[in-house]
Amino acid sequence: EISPKEESIIAKMHKAITIIQFKLEKEIIDSREEFDMKGRNLLHKIDFKRGTVELNGVDFPLKDTNFPTIDPTAPYKLTDEEQDVVKKLVTSFKGNEKLRKHINCLYSKGSLYLVRNGNLLYHGSMLMNEDGTFKKVRIQGEEYAGKALFDKIDSLVREGYYEKDPVKKKFGEDFIWFLWCGPYSPQFDKDKMATFERYFIADKATHKETKGVYSTLKNRKDICEKILEEFGVTGQYTHIINGHIPVKTTQGETPIKAEGKLLVIDGGFSKAYQEETGIAGYTLIFNSHGLKLVQHHPFESAESAALLGKDIISTTSVVEFVSNRMLVKDTDNGKRLRAQVEDLKKLLEAYRSGKVRQRG
Repeated sequence: EISPKEESIIAKMHKAITIIQFKLEKEIIDSREEFDMKGRNLLHKIDFKRGTVELNGVDFPLKDTNFPTIDPTAPYKLTDEEQDVVKKLVTSFKGNEKLRKHINCLYSKGSLYLVRNGNLLYHGSMLMNEDGTFKKVRIQGEEYAGKALFDKIDSLVREGYYEKDPVKKKFGEDFIWFLWCGPYSPQFDKDKMATFERYFIADKATHKETKGVYSTLKNRKDICEKILEEFGVTGQYTHIINGHIPVKTTQGETPIKAEGKLLVIDGGFSKAYQEETGIAGYTLIFNSHGLKLVQHHPFESAESAALLGKDIISTTSVVEFVSNRMLVKDTDNGKRLRAQVEDLKKLLEAYRSGKVRQRG
């Protein structure tokens, strides 16, 4: 267990690095006007004498008014000590070989979305308007929506890692940050990330993060079918598999939505979510018989597992069962193999007919 002294030190470190975060974010926000995040620069809105901060024309008292690393006359300027911390952190991250291998794996194997065997997988949200149309987002002077937006974002994320041109690479890096907390990010899709408000303002009204309309539209079958069609996923047994959306089972919520067209399978192993969700997340199993959803109960402790035999308890339920099992030829890989076979047959016929001459 953490001692009170250790807890106090950790809290101070957390606060110190959070202030550094707010200072560094201003540089990105100011240089990228298209991100539309000027309202997240809040340090200059603090009245250090009165101990308040101004949000949307209203002054709110701060829970904590001790900011030794902030200069009221230049609130976003890093102190010498903060610059040293940032320099060491950057060096540590860039020099970490295991982290580099992990990131290389994510980029080589991963993507913003995946279409596989009639299933569309993506993380977070789908930017939409209230009428169910895909919301247009302007990026570098061009408008993108739906699948085109996801493809553009995937490209920018890769540019932020692989691009040699420093200008393109910097925009890609900044956009990766935007994906984490930007109002028009499909991976976030909220009006703001209220980190400052939650840490320093007691009034919980300021903590609210308004979700995009997808949070309600996703429950409609017609909307899910529209999204599937946008990504070229057609057929009777098609689904959206949507991660990063905690399912509150304690409130009777189910991970199966839109008449079975949408499956929400947030991992949920984080303890921070378990009190809210009541479980430790889901695992989706897909095989030739159909889809199964496994619900995991929270893991108590290693001691409980060793002494009482209480491991992670899981409950399996069938989401969709197909009467005719899916064969290899019916899978995406099977279709590619069949296409290759047809190409080989055509090549063989070309040899036999003399259209292609054999060498030697």
